[in-house]
Amino acid sequence: MSEIITGFSIEDLQKVLFRDKAVVLSDEAKRSISNCFDFLKSFSSNKIIYGINTGFGPMAQYRVDDEYLSQLQYNIIRSHSTGAGEPLPDLYVRAAMVARLGTLIQARSGVHLELVELLVEFINRGIYPLIPEHGSVGASGDLVQLAHIALALIGEGKVHYKGEWREAAGVLKENGLQPFKIHIREGLSVTNGTSVMSGIGFVNVTYAKRLLDLAVLASVWINEITEAYDDGFSDALNRTRKQEGQQEIAGRMRELAKGSKLLQKRENKLYKNVDPNEKVFKHKIQGFYSLRCVPQILGPVHEQIMNTQAIVVNEINSACDNPVVDPVSRNVYHGGNFHGDYIAFEMDKLRIAVTKLTMLIERQLNYLCNDSINDILPPFVNLGVLGLNYGLQAAQFTATSTTAENQTLSMPNYIHSIPNNNDNQDIVSMGTNSALLTKKVIDNAFQVISIQFMALAQATDALKIEESLSPKSRGMHRQIRKHFPILVEDRVLYEDIERIKSFLTDTRQL
Repeated sequence: MSEIITGFSIEDLQKVLFRDKAVVLSDEAKRSISNCFDFLKSFSSNKIIYGINTGFGPMAQYRVDDEYLSQLQYNIIRSHSTGAGEPLPDLYVRAAMVARLGTLIQARSGVHLELVELLVEFINRGIYPLIPEHGSVGASGDLVQLAHIALALIGEGKVHYKGEWREAAGVLKENGLQPFKIHIREGLSVTNGTSVMSGIGFVNVTYAKRLLDLAVLASVWINEITEAYDDGFSDALNRTRKQEGQQEIAGRMRELAKGSKLLQKRENKLYKNVDPNEKVFKHKIQGFYSLRCVPQILGPVHEQIMNTQAIVVNEINSACDNPVVDPVSRNVYHGGNFHGDYIAFEMDKLRIAVTKLTMLIERQLNYLCNDSINDILPPFVNLGVLGLNYGLQAAQFTATSTTAENQTLSMPNYIHSIPNNNDNQDIVSMGTNSALLTKKVIDNAFQVISIQFMALAQATDALKIEESLSPKSRGMHRQIRKHFPILVEDRVLYEDIERIKSFLTDTRQL
């Protein structure tokens, strides 16, 4: 179990989301949550506090009579359960619930401990509320999607449980759990905040890190196939440019390339024993940019992934609802911690970074497929009869089309604010939309890189160089061939692409 005290580390989140580790509230966390609730209960008497005895949003100007205060909290849950579109997959719902737990254990929401404990039970038992993909503008956070989580917590709506869609009430009863009852402001506390976009964001950044690892390995492998000079990722070259990401990628490439018998030393080939009569050099003096400039291209991608990860983890471990209940200063503060700009901006930047990674991989794929520029491979790494067989010709269409879609999807959402809610929400983040678009771009990128690895395997076998590859490239070649047998005679390939993608995204490797 991962004991949660005051927040989630990166390692905690990875274990809970990708290893299905259970979470348990520490005694300290329980005391803090209860202390905050007790303070709010005493403090709120004879005061006007938003969302406790007022309406919500532009309706905040209307006081709600004491006899309706509990109904008020149920009303926000039911009235805001208006999502549309496909339901989010279980992993992303789990991430949203974990992110919401991260906010509630900050003990600044004034909720009863029973609510937090029930949310923990949902996470640990794999009870996933139906959360439609559409509905959030990311300003008062993810009001609509979070309302769907709250709906299940009060025993209404649907949940995905053990692979089936069922009524929440029945699943709660089956698990010996009681629907949550409202105490003071739990309806608003669950629905108000950035937890859905943050949960999706953490899954996105985790898969983006995996993509980067694969792209660096693919880049080393293609440089081996072309017997490129290795000074493009040398320490001496890359340390002259004071960019940490570039130096990190170059260092990774050197590590992955260890043991390669194919990469060339420029000093051995071009600086010694030069033939004065050689006027035209068959072996490229400098490779194409997609081979030679990998540290410079993927360096910024690495830095962006790390920055996004830091922002998202900070957000998950923040009080992101409104108002914020502070038992330390003995006050309740009204503001806008629910506004999703931090996550919206990072998801846009991450999406752009992943698209650039995809473009690099697509260009490397083109290099392998285009015999007129690589000069060493058959067209489309076709190991069959040229003209009769087609190799990866059509698979390249898929990679090119998918890369083009990523380019289209990379338009920033952060700047697409549309006022709504009687202009109460007059500037919004669209953070959840951005996170979902980034999810799509990442999924597309895995499709493209799957085809790239198919081409790398074909090229390796065409040149019969497997034993000369670095151990890391050779190991990946053998893994790819388990999912994609050597292609000589034409056959249907869409299932091969999907098998490789499933292998590359296997959460046991994350």
